[in-house]
Amino acid sequence: MESCRNLTTNNAVGLCLLPSELIQDILFRLALPEILRMKTVSKTLTSVISSADFHHDYNSQSDPDTWVFVYTKRSLRDSILHGFTDRSDSWFKIRVSEFLSPVVPPGEDLSFLTASGDFFLFSSNYCRQLIAVNLKLKTVKKIPPSPLGPRDISSWRRSGLKLIAGPNGSDRFRYLFAEFYENRPVLFEYLSESDTWRSIEAVENELNRPDQGRKRVYLSLVHRRSDSVVLAVGQEENDHPPVILRPRFDGRGVEERLAVGFSTADSSTLNVFGDDYMAIVRSANIDDQQVRGFGCIELWGLSGGGAMWELISNVPQDLVNRVRKPYSVIMGCLEARDGIIRVILMSNFKGLWDIIWFSFDLAKGEWKWIPIPETRMEGLNIAGITLSAGLKL
Repeated sequence: MESCRNLTTNNAVGLCLLPSELIQDILFRLALPEILRMKTVSKTLTSVISSADFHHDYNSQSDPDTWVFVYTKRSLRDSILHGFTDRSDSWFKIRVSEFLSPVVPPGEDLSFLTASGDFFLFSSNYCRQLIAVNLKLKTVKKIPPSPLGPRDISSWRRSGLKLIAGPNGSDRFRYLFAEFYENRPVLFEYLSESDTWRSIEAVENELNRPDQGRKRVYLSLVHRRSDSVVLAVGQEENDHPPVILRPRFDGRGVEERLAVGFSTADSSTLNVFGDDYMAIVRSANIDDQQVRGFGCIELWGLSGGGAMWELISNVPQDLVNRVRKPYSVIMGCLEARDGIIRVILMSNFKGLWDIIWFSFDLAKGEWKWIPIPETRMEGLNIAGITLSAGLKL
């Protein structure tokens, strides 16, 4: 694999002399940025990669891939999306400034909200606009203000929003977020195809039984020490109205200080929401010092038709001890897809950033730690982190 990433001329010629089936097998093991880089090596590789059959087979194999994206910036001019996938062993850099600069005023402050497929969603703090970038089609779209009006980054709760990309190769997407409006949970949905918003008032889940077998998107609205408010939304545009879930939670003592989504060392518990799961990160002092590190990580999921939070599993303590580091600030994100729960924790201590990736296989009941190479983001402004499905050719 390493030789594929650092091809000399002789290596390139040698690779091209291999049977086409073996060439394709080697290429299937590479991440998308590496595939695109290989197209510049020779006409033979360009021909293989450009074929419709290769596109179809590669995209099918990359469907299970998960990416971690981190947005860093000092200014818009040097803003970068750092991407990592477990298919590779290195970070890739995407300079998004070339897409954003033509449509974003000088001096604007951007933050990265979320991603889905080829789409990346940013929020501008001064103009208070949403901006969607499609990397494949190299298009940028300004989204009109929602029915709630212009919003800055502090108004967006990442656990209460979702970006859903359309079919591969299209420029269509849906953007969903949930808010309380006039004391009622409401779903706000943007449809790129019509460039319009719509708002849908959620209905109570009186029987605690949302439609079984129907794929849902779960948007977290409120989390308190003993209960939560979550909206269950259909994945199709014209699905049933969103359903209000009010899961109870009795797994935490009231004496603990709680943080949701973002925490400093003063908080003893961090809750990270994603889909119909949440990770609870309980912190502890390290080596009797006044320095915090995560001591226990629990995975909880909705059960009883959304009536309660149920403990699913703990990250094994030996695995926690293996990767535990001190922090002064910690944040996280979570994604559930194809029976795998992925939890990302990003922490900072004395200016150094560290990222931990855990995944849990629901069918096997097994935890896995995904080693992530050093990010080398010291001193940079981290303006967003998310998990996303694999990029496509």
